[in-house]
Amino acid sequence: MNALLAAAVEVQEFLQARRWPFCFIGGLAVAWWGMPRATQDLDLTLYAGYGAEEGFIQPLLERFEARVAEAADFARWSRTLLLRTSGGVPVDLALGAIPFEERMVARATPHAFAPGAAIVTCSAEDLVVLKAFAGRDRDWTDVEGILVRQRGRLEWNCIRRELAPLAEAREAPDLLARLDQLRRRLDA
Repeated sequence: MNALLAAAVEVQEFLQARRWPFCFIGGLAVAWWGMPRATQDLDLTLYAGYGAEEGFIQPLLERFEARVAEAADFARWSRTLLLRTSGGVPVDLALGAIPFEERMVARATPHAFAPGAAIVTCSAEDLVVLKAFAGRDRDWTDVEGILVRQRGRLEWNCIRRELAPLAEAREAPDLLARLDQLRRRLDA
């Protein structure tokens, strides 16, 4: 098992032992659902809701090294806890609170990346939503890889239902149009 997977297992075991709702989202999820690319950190969402963040932040900081000074304050402000595993792998842990994040975590499933490494990742549909919403060039490249690899298997109604209100909140209605254009071009 490589260092990144070992780090994912370490974080996952900590979260599962507490029965906290979570899923991996970034590069690991892209590796499973799309076209694998090099990644050196872990990205995940822990559904914390609003008002209960302290019950998650403090135990995580007691177990994992913080990557920034005043990590708890930073997490309260940004809703992202920046950690490092015992092997030195950076972890960006989002403290989820919106309904989409709650549904995404509920839909997450484990996938066997290697023997002893069944990692809980978001669904392919939720990954498309996350990547389209983030909207960076690298994210659109990831979306394209997911559409190609998952051709004919994506639940487009779910993607549109989840992305539409996020695009509206961000005042970026072009996200849906860009995704539709990419879908047509790839015949996905």
